[in-house]
Amino acid sequence: MKIAIATKDYTRVAGHAGQARHWLLYDSEAQGPQPVRVELPKAQVFHHWEGEGPHPLDGICAIVAGSAGEGFRRRMAKQGVELLLTGEPDADRALRSVLSGEVLPDPGFDPGMLLCRLRDLFSKH
Repeated sequence: MKIAIATKDYTRVAGHAGQARHWLLYDSEAQGPQPVRVELPKAQVFHHWEGEGPHPLDGICAIVAGSAGEGFRRRMAKQGVELLLTGEPDADRALRSVLSGEVLPDPGFDPGMLLCRLRDLFSKH
C-alpha cells in the first residue's frame, strides 16, 4: 500500500493537503518503508492541478494531512484514495500510527478551512 503524507518540510505534516508541494511517499509493502521525497511543481499541486495526464502521486492508497477542502476530498474519493486527517505534527509518527492501525489524533478546528469551503463553492473541482 502506498501512503502519501503532505508535509511542510518533509518532517512536519502539512495543514492543507491541496496546497502541499512537499510530500513523503511510503510503500508499506517494502521492508522497513523508506520515504521518497516528492516536490510537486506548482502546476501539479492539487489545488492547481487540472487532472490531465499522469501525476507523481498516482497509485497511492491513502493520504495523511492536517486538513483538506471539500474539492480535494471529492477528488480523492473519486480516485479511491483514503484521506486520513490528523492533528499529529510529526510525519514519521503519523506513518507509524497508520501502519500499526492506530487511530490518528483528531485534527481539531482549522479556521483556514472556512475560506477553503467558500472557495470550493465556486470551484470546478
